[in-house]
Amino acid sequence: MGHRREIRVRGVLAAVAGVALLAGCALATPKGANGEAMEPLTITTASGAHKFMVEIADDEPERQRGLMERPPLADDRGMLFEFPDVAERGFWMHNTPSSLDILYIDPHGRIVSIVKNAAPNNDTVLPSNGPAMGVLELRGGRSDEIGARPGDRVSHPFFAE
Repeated sequence: MGHRREIRVRGVLAAVAGVALLAGCALATPKGANGEAMEPLTITTASGAHKFMVEIADDEPERQRGLMERPPLADDRGMLFEFPDVAERGFWMHNTPSSLDILYIDPHGRIVSIVKNAAPNNDTVLPSNGPAMGVLELRGGRSDEIGARPGDRVSHPFFAE
């Protein structure tokens, strides 16, 4: 009788451990291609709200590395570059093997300008044409697919509401 009870207790403990493991996996923060944590971001355009999961580049080494030598982004992925100040920005596609859309964003989350389908592996500097505090990189062509335009809203905790 004691042996059966021990087996039953072990079975219950194994089931509880399995549920706890699954719950932990479900609550885990999504990871980018290089294992970085990803955060939700929404772009609101005339066609509606478009949700993305983005990697954050918020220090100089991360901003310099960006998406260099990385596989193409999925439709719902991106990288948000966060800067400590508002300034004219310029990005390039050095060692970036896939086309990107580059969205320059003001401190209030409004799109200042968009560089569409930036050519891969190109060292030409692509200017913001206005002061920006954040820069969002998406898969090339994605901004047209969602109808993003200057003045549209990007929602993320980095930007003031």
